[in-house]
Amino acid sequence: MKKFRKVLDGLTTSSPGGTIGSPSCGSAAGTPTATPTKEIDVQETLVSENFQLCKTVRHGFPYQPTALAFDPVQKILAVGSRTGGIRILGRPGVDCYCQHDSGAAVLHLQFLINEGALVTACADDTLHLWNLRQRRPAVLHSLKFNRERITFCHLPFQSKWLYVGTERGNTHIVNIESFILSGYVIMWNKAIELSTKTHPGPVVHLSDSPKDEGKLLIGFESGTIVQWDLRGKKADFRIYYDEAIHSVGWHHEGKQFMCSHSDGSLSMWNLRNTTRPFQVTFPHGKIQKDGKKESCKPILKVEYKTSRNSEPFVIFSGGLSYDKAGRRPTLTIMHGKAITVLEMDYPIVEFMALCETPYNNEVQEPYAVVVLLEKDLIVVDLTQSNFPVFENPYPMDIHESPVTCTAYFADCPPNIIPILYSIGAKHKKTGYSQKEWPVAGGLWTLGSHTYPEIIVTGHADGSIKFWDASAITLQMLYKLKTSKAFEKPKPAEGRAAELVEEDPFAIQMVSWCPQSRIFCVVGISAHIILYRFSKYDANTQIVSLEVRLQYEAEDVISPSENENNPCFSESGSQSPQTHHQHPASPGTPEGNKDSTPCIKVKDRMVRVPPGYQAELVIQLLWVDGEPPQQITSLDINSAYGLLAFGNCNGLAVVDYLQKTILLCMSTLDVYGAADPYQRLTRSPRRNRQSTSEFCMRGLSNFYSDSKKRIRTSYQSLTELSDNQQSIDMERSKSPTSDHVNGHCTSPTSQPKPRVPMGPEGPRLTRRGAGRPPFRKAQSAACMEISLPVSHTEESRENSFSRSRSSSVSSIDRDTKEAITTLQFGESFGRKSDALPTPCLWVGTSLGVVLLIPMSIPTDNEERMEEPVTIGPSGMVLMLKGSVLHFSFLDCMGALIQSPHEVWRDLNAPEDPDRPRRRKLVHFSPSSSQDNYGEGHLAVVCSEKQAKVILMPSQSCLFVHNITESSFVLRADVVSVCNSVCLACFCANGHVMTLSLPSLRPLMDVNYLPMTDMRIARTFCFTNGGQALYLSSPTEIQRITYSQEMFDNLQEMLGELFTPIETPEAQNRGFLKGFFGGNSHNFDREELFGETSAGKGSRSLAQHIPGQAGMEGMKVAASGVVGDLARARIALDERGQRLGELEDRTALMMTSAETFSKHAHGLMLKCKDKKWYQF
Repeated sequence: MKKFRKVLDGLTTSSPGGTIGSPSCGSAAGTPTATPTKEIDVQETLVSENFQLCKTVRHGFPYQPTALAFDPVQKILAVGSRTGGIRILGRPGVDCYCQHDSGAAVLHLQFLINEGALVTACADDTLHLWNLRQRRPAVLHSLKFNRERITFCHLPFQSKWLYVGTERGNTHIVNIESFILSGYVIMWNKAIELSTKTHPGPVVHLSDSPKDEGKLLIGFESGTIVQWDLRGKKADFRIYYDEAIHSVGWHHEGKQFMCSHSDGSLSMWNLRNTTRPFQVTFPHGKIQKDGKKESCKPILKVEYKTSRNSEPFVIFSGGLSYDKAGRRPTLTIMHGKAITVLEMDYPIVEFMALCETPYNNEVQEPYAVVVLLEKDLIVVDLTQSNFPVFENPYPMDIHESPVTCTAYFADCPPNIIPILYSIGAKHKKTGYSQKEWPVAGGLWTLGSHTYPEIIVTGHADGSIKFWDASAITLQMLYKLKTSKAFEKPKPAEGRAAELVEEDPFAIQMVSWCPQSRIFCVVGISAHIILYRFSKYDANTQIVSLEVRLQYEAEDVISPSENENNPCFSESGSQSPQTHHQHPASPGTPEGNKDSTPCIKVKDRMVRVPPGYQAELVIQLLWVDGEPPQQITSLDINSAYGLLAFGNCNGLAVVDYLQKTILLCMSTLDVYGAADPYQRLTRSPRRNRQSTSEFCMRGLSNFYSDSKKRIRTSYQSLTELSDNQQSIDMERSKSPTSDHVNGHCTSPTSQPKPRVPMGPEGPRLTRRGAGRPPFRKAQSAACMEISLPVSHTEESRENSFSRSRSSSVSSIDRDTKEAITTLQFGESFGRKSDALPTPCLWVGTSLGVVLLIPMSIPTDNEERMEEPVTIGPSGMVLMLKGSVLHFSFLDCMGALIQSPHEVWRDLNAPEDPDRPRRRKLVHFSPSSSQDNYGEGHLAVVCSEKQAKVILMPSQSCLFVHNITESSFVLRADVVSVCNSVCLACFCANGHVMTLSLPSLRPLMDVNYLPMTDMRIARTFCFTNGGQALYLSSPTEIQRITYSQEMFDNLQEMLGELFTPIETPEAQNRGFLKGFFGGNSHNFDREELFGETSAGKGSRSLAQHIPGQAGMEGMKVAASGVVGDLARARIALDERGQRLGELEDRTALMMTSAETFSKHAHGLMLKCKDKKWYQF
């Protein structure tokens, strides 16, 4: 605990100029005078030991999946990905993500069934053994192949010898326990006949015969199949087939097998006669009129599974005919004479039948099929004739429409989750299988360190999803479709068709007040929708307000003229007619619009279901053929009944209770006479030429840098579909367009808002013959940005110092000052104020902080009738970089929450005894500090620095330069360990925390060495030391920076491995055991061990020891905690082994007792018989 004291002198004499110009950290602003001093005593409790950064859990569908595996005893599923990731799934709550350090694609997965281990084969020709007996799996061993490429792996059940097929056609054998190569090798030239002149190709299949484990079936790509006698080291038979082989499936008796081929055929082979297949079928090949079979696509995989009470199942993917273009991928299930074709939404990556038994020589009894698609995971129920799918308990549909924004709310009101779930449950899909989800392995319990958490995702199709994120799980609560508030867009013509978005309802940002349940959405088409929550359906008409935030460049008025003519006085003339949409003027040239919104709100009564119901839509209008600029900042306050938003043209404040516009002005007008810049004018023609390059884009215009080029193809970066070319988009010079979210079409230095352009003025020119570069609302998942590592030309810092310093006399002509952040709260609008009043804090892209006090009627009836008065009071202070965040602390360092309204259901039946009145909850800055006098602290963070100022004196207490070489992308004041801190995420990947109010660095971790736009747009902090971001287009990664949560993480995660007794093999009977081969006498250790086979070639494969232990053990490996953790794990494993030993001993005793009884009975039977009677 550290005590900070700050003596403030001359509180009444500080000036805005002095505040701006004070560069020293922690220096008091102003000149000392003889005025009395004030002392602030803040007890800071946070220290560096309270922070530890680590990943917690990953949600969503594995991005770019490549491989699949299932443990039939543990009932857990593993999915490998192209980026080297592994997702291991069990029952709900059991969800683990692992990552290979190399980042190489995972090609094959093999569980050590019921052993708590997993073998992975990666594209860099390395085998890895993962230990799953800990909550955070770790690599135990690795084996790197140097001269050969791995193409196939097979691990027989209850065997410690892994068969590895290579591209050269050789088969190697690896000891799983030691991860050392055996000297036993099956060379390709020995497997095929010596007379064969061609190479058989890579190994595409390996499997041991169900009849005899000493026989290994090897399938080569060219169509050659060899059964290799492992004991005799020779081939039993060789099959040379004309068509290439993709996969092989055995019948459980081991007498026949089935192959899938590249021509869409299935061939059945009997071991008695291997000269030719006894059956060849083309399941989807029809006979054409000329008698020839139509050509079919390859059957990539086939599984041949037997059933006790019915015909065998033949399941395969592919094989459709080529004649029908655009047919969807299919999975075919052949059960007897019935053929069922299941069409999939995405290409099939892999599938696997789930069977009752792990033994390959028993009747398989398949009960489900897991199908891994490119963007989905489904499980088909085979026990029902219509083959329904199981309802997936994992959140695999986050990417159903590309994610464009995220929000994270921790410690929500406890009743909000059940209410949202009850509303959302009414709209769930039906038709699922009634059986339980078959992937039910692992163990997970609700930990003690849980609290209500909600994640909100906005999507490109205009939908909003609410997710329950409590206890490190993720479950869908409620889905809201914002497009239902609008008419269906009609095809546009002319230039308007070029500018229209393919996703006109895409979500840019959201603002949610969980206490009042008011929800606000900002869309790509420069629109805002305000929703209220109701448990009742209703007939309603959506109110529409239209705002004109666009200014022309012809008439420039000096600040002195503007002083006497504030823009908000004209807001009445700019107020639109509610319930009315302005049609395009019929006399305007083609493609030109004026005073029309981008999309049309429904102007009729609509029936809205329970849940979030649209109450108000605010739209920015086209002006003189130019589309409105996208909204860059938003804040809503339910206690005030006000909504504020801004873009690169200006600021608007709306009273959503009275449905009126209170304020609509340019950024310059908000300054009044306190503008620190001398703004140079420019000719209208030049302005028009520049605007032609900066028309309405889409969600792609997030960042700007003259040295930075961003490749933003909507499809290619997300890889959501093909045939899209990425486009280079030159960015402007301001680094703040992540918040600006678009380029300006007019400067902000013109105070007169409504001067129309004459008909003789120049018009917008088209971008060449092609269409504009961004045809879709860019998903936050598909942006990638390469941040400059070295600044060779003008560094970003230099551009900041030139354009954002108080000593600069003019601004770059291309600079647009945007409103980047807004915050309502109780504060002091002027230095002379004695009591806090409702205020709006405004931050701009030039680092200026402005304060707008408001006068709001307090009585409920007056609030609905009397107008709210607003008057900008000028500039408070200035920072480097655009302003990102505001928060308020009392003088004891506690966070002051924004006032809010208690939720009330406006559609509930009226109760005469209890009239519905607004109940407000206020958090006054002076309520808890009687001993400290009035006042509060304001925390302001920008892209470059953070400042803490004292209100109402506006004196700067502390300054901290967060970064010099990079810039902050996201900043929030969050509560951690019963205190508050400032959390920042920088573009160079650093995550930092600073103490409050002293801004002392507490943590600085280089978490992401290289960031991209997807992460930049979706990264968000929340209370409790948690954060999240979109790690891939389909996955959400949650992290923690709290030491307390890091310590409790092991308790919160699920157990992947649970001790389960391996099912016993069925009794084969005397005759089957006698005539069915000598499989049980096959000793792999004797055959493959070092004694008989010798050592493997060291030059062929290199053994790499893995990193032992869990993440927590790595941190405390040298301390007592590490020793205790290791001892506990050792004791658990020893106890487990002792338990298994006890079970085996009891089994042996039972077996011995049975044998004794049989022997005694046989002795009694034969005791009195003579020798000739036997």
